[in-house]
Amino acid sequence: MANKTNDMAHTKWMCKYHIVFTPKYRRKAIYNQYKVSIRDILKQLCAYKGVEIIEGHLMPDHVHMLVSIPPKYSVA
Repeated sequence: MANKTNDMAHTKWMCKYHIVFTPKYRRKAIYNQYKVSIRDILKQLCAYKGVEIIEGHLMPDHVHMLVSIPPKYSVA
């Protein structure tokens, strides 16, 4: 993975976050009927906020995402 820095008006930044989404009680429902819907929703939300998805994996009971988020947005 290259060390690509992004820049804004007065800053250069490289903020990458590993985010894990887990359904309540870790129910194994992601792979079944919701896999395509979850993927599309996450892509749409990231595009709306200007977040770059570097990697993403859908597991049967959780979702892993490596994203690059501009520092103007809070991760919390």
